[in-house]
Formats: sequence, C-alpha cells, structure tokens
Amino acid sequence: MEVIVLAAGQGKRMRSVLPKVLQPLAARPMLAHVLDTARALDARRIVVVYGHGGEVVREALAAPDLAWARQDPPQGTGHAVQQAMPLVEDGDIALILYGDVPLIGQASLRRLSAAASDRSLALLTVEMADPTGYGRILRDAAGKVTRIVEEKDATPEERRVTEVNTGILAAPVARLRQWLANLKNNNAQGEYYLTDIIAMAVADGLEVITTRPDAFEETLGVNNKTQLAELERIHQRNTARRLTDEGVTVIDPARLDVRGNLVCGHDVEIDINCIFEGDVELGDGVRIGANCIIRNAKIGAGTRIAAFSQIEDTVMGEACVIGPYARTRPGTVLGTDVHLGNFVEVKNSVIADHSKANHLAYVGDADIGQRVNVGAGTITCNYDGANKFRTIIEDDVFIGSDTQLVAPVRVGRGATLGAGTTLTKDAPAEQLTVSRARQLSLAGWKRPVKVKKA
Repeated sequence: MEVIVLAAGQGKRMRSVLPKVLQPLAARPMLAHVLDTARALDARRIVVVYGHGGEVVREALAAPDLAWARQDPPQGTGHAVQQAMPLVEDGDIALILYGDVPLIGQASLRRLSAAASDRSLALLTVEMADPTGYGRILRDAAGKVTRIVEEKDATPEERRVTEVNTGILAAPVARLRQWLANLKNNNAQGEYYLTDIIAMAVADGLEVITTRPDAFEETLGVNNKTQLAELERIHQRNTARRLTDEGVTVIDPARLDVRGNLVCGHDVEIDINCIFEGDVELGDGVRIGANCIIRNAKIGAGTRIAAFSQIEDTVMGEACVIGPYARTRPGTVLGTDVHLGNFVEVKNSVIADHSKANHLAYVGDADIGQRVNVGAGTITCNYDGANKFRTIIEDDVFIGSDTQLVAPVRVGRGATLGAGTTLTKDAPAEQLTVSRARQLSLAGWKRPVKVKKA
C-alpha cells in the first residue's frame, strides 16, 4: 500500500502565519498525527503533497520514510494527487489521506484499504443530518455508487442526500493514474476534483465500495481555530477514555490534557487540570494532585505528587512525596522515599533515598546522599555569574535552616550545619559547622520615630 497525504492547503481561515497542517493538536502538528497513523499501517511509501510556501512543512516533519511532492499553484484535490503519482508504483493500492483530518483511526483505514483491489475502489463515507458543504454520494436504484457531486454543482434534489464523502479513499494505483490524467476542471470552482474519478471508475466497470469509520469524529477536518479547539477536546476525551479503560482513575476526563505519550501502571489516580507532555510513565499506585504539569518524566510506584507541582525531565524512585508547589527541572534524579515540600526547586541534581527538603529550598547542581535533611531556606549557590559548580552532600547530613552552600563545596558524612551558616569551605564529617555573625544587644537603643510633616 502507498499513502498519499494532501497537505498543501494554505489555511487562510486559521489567521496564522503557521501553515494549517502545522497547527498544534495535543501539542503536535496535525500532520504529525496523520503521519503516525499512516506509519502504523505499514505503508510501503508515504508521499506528502505540500504547497507553495510550504517548505516550512517539509522542514518541520522531514523524515527518511517520507517522500515529498510539491503542488504549485493549487488547482484542487485531483491536481494535488497528480503531483504524487510519479512517486508511487503501479500494482499497489493508494490510500488518500488529508493533513488537516488528524483523528482518522487505524482500524477505519484498514477496513477501507482492505476493500480496495484491482477491481474495486473504496470510499469512506458518513451520514450527516446536515450535510451542508459536503460532496454527496449518489447511488442508482440498486444502491450502487455512481458518482460524487460537490455541493456547488449539485441540484436541489441531490443536496437532500445525507450520505457524504469524507475525501478519504483507496484505489489501485494504475487505475488512479489513468483517471487523474482524464480529469477536467469544468465546474463551479474551476478545479480538478478528485471526486470525479468515482464516475470514471464506475464507467470502467469497477465496483465502488463504501465503508464507515468507527466514529464520525475521525473524519472531521480543521479550517479555523474554533474547529481546532473542538478537535482538541475530542482528542483529549478519547485519550481519557483509553486511560480509564486501562484502569486509570481520572477524576474528571473533561479536565485532562495529554500532549504526548502517557503510560500508566495499575491503580494510578489523576486529579483535575493536569497536563502531561512528552513521554511520561507513572508507576503503580502513583497519585497526581490537581493542576500539575509533568513533562518527560518517569515516576516510581507509590509516589504522590501534590497539587500545583511541575515536574520536567525527571526520574523519581518509589514512594516519593512531592509538593505542593514543588518544581523539579531537567536532570533531576530522585531515589526512593525522597520528600520535596512546598516551594522546593531542584535542578540537575541527584538526591538519594530517604532524603528530605520539606520547605522553601533551592537545590541546583548537587549530589545529595541518603537520609539527608535539607532545612527550610537552604540554597546551593551554584552559579558565580559565569560558571556553575557542584555541591556534594554525603549521607546522614543535617543542614539547618537558612543555610547557603557556596559551590564548589563538600559536606562530609554525618555533618551538621548550624542554621544561618554560609558555607564556603568543606565541612568535615561528624562535626557541627557554624558560620554566623556575633549576636549583639544594645542597651538604650531607640527605634526611630517618623517625623510628622508640618
């Protein structure tokens, strides 16, 4: 099978400098969703037809398994498919898809392509209560498809037909090549309609077989931002349904956004307004609180992430307790039973098992051992304005509140840093290190009094 994806539309109604097929659905270009589906069908070749000025499309999605054909100027869907024909081979079935119809499903396309052969052409059609704007499927008295008529060229009687063309079809390449060569543009739009090949197929004695998608929403296209937003909700609803079918507890499926690949273990619970981006893996029993953002992360079994936390490029072990309002940045690796409390930020650091930073701390470019207590207000001063340096904190260290560790610095095993310490030299193991100004009390000191204005 060969797949031809039409992606040359300018998308003027999107009111955007970004080409229509690059408009994001679940944080990925619409065309990327279509290409993923085409790849899942094990197509021998995928040809993308792009338009004038659409080089940005090719640059954005270039891949070794894609061939590209340019349509310039645009002269209709039939003309677009013509541009791809030099890149496909006779003897195969050509499946025609659209870069702005991103929700089309694999199962629906497998049925469609299976219905096409050397002696048949297959159409994907749907029934619509209001078919305004769509090409109508016309059948004879025996119920066989005879042709498709576009709405602008249809008679009032033909416009009452409710079976419509989705534009998605499968046809033998050799026949398709022949039909495309005979297309005419004597219609209201002055374009070469791909739909005109249906009548040609009938005239050549081929059977035109129609199939239906699993869901009507699969065939919806996008022409403006309103429709794009509607498809986003459909996509997210479908994702939520898949997760709940797999046993995930999604507190409110209408308030979930998955913008990548989310894999969940058993008994995972996700609260409202959570966003998952990139590749995210949640282990068994993970609980995600409300309003969290998790991007490219692996979360170990039994970990709890409280509300309003942001996790990015992070690996967490089992039974961690994170948040609320915690943030882990790229390069963070947490062991088992690590606690990061409210307003704790960690970046490019490794924190080993059973260590805790429960309040108001910044840990950057650090290696923290096991069973370390990081007091409230602690900061690793990792940046001197030009370069970054690393802080090493060994096992069983206790760091008092409001401590600054000026890297590069090492705190030895079992050491204690007194509250308020500014550490600029290595702290020895098993000792108390304190760095404070002397405390003074001044007898007779008077607090200033505000001078009243005249």
